[in-house]
Amino acid sequence: MNPPPESLRADAQQNRSRILDVARKALTADPEASLNSIAKLAGVGPGTLYRHFPNRGALVLEIYRQEIQQMVDLAPALIAEHPPLIALRLWFDRMAYYGRIKHSVADALHAVMNESIQGETYGPMVGAIGQLLRAGEQAGVIRQGVDAEDLLLLMGFLWRTPPGHDGEVRTERLLDLVVESLKAPPSA
Repeated sequence: MNPPPESLRADAQQNRSRILDVARKALTADPEASLNSIAKLAGVGPGTLYRHFPNRGALVLEIYRQEIQQMVDLAPALIAEHPPLIALRLWFDRMAYYGRIKHSVADALHAVMNESIQGETYGPMVGAIGQLLRAGEQAGVIRQGVDAEDLLLLMGFLWRTPPGHDGEVRTERLLDLVVESLKAPPSA
């Protein structure tokens, strides 16, 4: 098992971060990008890449974990900076962006997913959605009682929308529909 990233030397942490950044871009552009091509693009030798990520699945999984953590961290930041409905929509927009990235590596991700990994990422995502919903409920702009798990399930359409311009247009339309359906009814 590899040491946790925080226990690595500074140069090893930099290499690991660079590999992940390059891999995210490379796999988004070409889901079949080889690990050797990713190492070359990151400016490291194949041995360095394999020391951090012993196989393709480990690399894809770490990219996914980072993206989930970024989504979880984004929720309170958006709530602090924007009105609740705008915060929710911006969060959904970011989720859609990650959905487009995930679309390109979906097969590789599904091959390495297991119950443990799903449990590690599912709860925090539900929690982030819950934070956004509660902020909107408290402000009176999101209807009461929307279940965060239901909403996450509904947002699954993001992974089924085809890539490209037409898919992005459809995603925008569907996100508008979802956000509109969450609005609190006007008070009498």
